[in-house]
Amino acid sequence: MQYRTMGRTGVQVSSLALGAMNFGAIGRTTQDEATAIVDAALEGGINLVDTADMYGDGESEVMVGKAIAGRRDDLVLATKATMPIGEERNHRGSSRRWLVTELDHSLRRLGVDHVDLYQMHRWDPATGDEETLSALTDLQRAGKIRYFGSSTFPAYRIVQAQWAAREHHLSRYVTEQPGYSILQRGVETHVLPVTEEYGLGVLAWSPLASGWLSGAVREGREITTSRSRVLPQRFDLALPANRARLDAVERLVKVADEAGLTLIQLALGFVTAHRAVTSAIIGPRTLEHLHSQLAAADTVLPADVLDEIDAIVAPGLDLAPDEKFDTPPALLDPTLRRR
Repeated sequence: MQYRTMGRTGVQVSSLALGAMNFGAIGRTTQDEATAIVDAALEGGINLVDTADMYGDGESEVMVGKAIAGRRDDLVLATKATMPIGEERNHRGSSRRWLVTELDHSLRRLGVDHVDLYQMHRWDPATGDEETLSALTDLQRAGKIRYFGSSTFPAYRIVQAQWAAREHHLSRYVTEQPGYSILQRGVETHVLPVTEEYGLGVLAWSPLASGWLSGAVREGREITTSRSRVLPQRFDLALPANRARLDAVERLVKVADEAGLTLIQLALGFVTAHRAVTSAIIGPRTLEHLHSQLAAADTVLPADVLDEIDAIVAPGLDLAPDEKFDTPPALLDPTLRRR
């Protein structure tokens, strides 16, 4: 396993991080299975575990808490807030009112007195940066969080938050968690250069592109990934974007074969090769999935292989642009762009 410094924090984290989104109902993973996955991940050298309050409405945090009991100080623990929890209109977002309340809920579910990294799951356009940053700074000073970060923020919002922290003399985001894979390279255009400029650590989610790069999606095979059950349209091969992804996957398999690698090793090695990336977050649903992904822990792709990947999916290109989560709200809601 490789270890890298998380931004400018001085904290050393593994180049592969364990994501816990599949723990519980989402991935149909039991507590015993989740604990076994955490055990094997830590044994394999992973020291960063990432979850969120909205994964299974808190179920993932509960399962992570039970799995890490007795060894809290052996790992870097990260969770997130801001996504809606239930129907109450103020049980979401990044206001001081909600973050202070929801962090206490997360700590209770996790069974800990602090988290190492508290991340804003999405940018909340209804809440000002000063409001959010001042609340997070106070929570940091209270010892409930060590650091805080953003997730899936557009590049301009990352910049704005950095300037707001400086202007108001508040602590700043130290990490960004963007979606990044061979098939979704749009963050290379603006987001990753901005994180480098401001010295943010980058924890890349979905490096296997929701199963497209795990080997589970191939020409002529039935698609059986867990994500295909939840979001079938993302795997509908009648859609041009999905056909483009499948064509790219078939070409990438040949590149991996010629390099003596699995497709998973190629995909994870690609993400961790970018100099801005600190860790690639893997989200195994089973021990078998975890072991196949841990096999990429020390994969270093040579320049010629990276060049072949660039020839298949150009730098900065998203093969499924409709699946991005950092689109400015005014492009999604006409009332925000019309008088």
